[in-house]
Amino acid sequence: MRIIPIPCLSDNYSYLVICEETGEAGIVDPAESKPVLAAIAHEGIQPKAILNTHHHWDHIGGNKELIERFPGLRVYGHHSDRGRIEGQTDWLEMGDSFQIGKLEVKALHNPGHTTGGISYLVQDAVFTGDTLFAGGCGRLFEGTAAMMHRSLHEVLGGLPENTRVYFGHEYTEANLRFAHHIEPDNNEIKERMASVRKLRAEGRFSTPSTIGEERQTNPFMRCDQPAVIASATEEEPNSGESPEEVLAIVRRMKDSF
Repeated sequence: MRIIPIPCLSDNYSYLVICEETGEAGIVDPAESKPVLAAIAHEGIQPKAILNTHHHWDHIGGNKELIERFPGLRVYGHHSDRGRIEGQTDWLEMGDSFQIGKLEVKALHNPGHTTGGISYLVQDAVFTGDTLFAGGCGRLFEGTAAMMHRSLHEVLGGLPENTRVYFGHEYTEANLRFAHHIEPDNNEIKERMASVRKLRAEGRFSTPSTIGEERQTNPFMRCDQPAVIASATEEEPNSGESPEEVLAIVRRMKDSF
């Protein structure tokens, strides 16, 4: 398997997921068509499917032109996004799988940012859209804090630590600044901030992360840790201390950070 990140719009990532045995590929979240088409031409691959993580315009904006350019392209999304994803042909439930070439792709339903959020697991890589970012998570537009907690701690957090995380936006520096605000004594966050700043200064991407890195440095995956609980209860002293309540508070803090 080969994965090609494609910068789109101002800070989005789309991806090509390529089966090297067959030359067939999936396109994850084509935010716009032009850079995706350029990457397809450069790599000389045969696109077979679009893998949409959710229905927001900046993740499906390239669907229409790609479908017109490549007739027969399958378009995958969650069943609850029926009518909200341009050209959708396949409606997925948790655990459903399909093939791209010889690659097996497994759908992981992870609501929170939206109710129909899906991550796509392919071998040791997971494409998380706006559910899990490096150092952060998506805003709670349609789902609840409890949904997001389960998605991050059980569904995605239950994957092996070495699973590579390919996320939907280049928000990493800002996310880690907030993570440092929540856990100022977390040395892993400090080290990661320095590493990411160097990468970005050199013009390189911060994607992918790993599940292991997120467990150590992402406050939304650390809602059971004393320092994160302390930051949340300092912000809202009369709140509860369950991981779901902590996540809700930390998300509100990030919204205004």
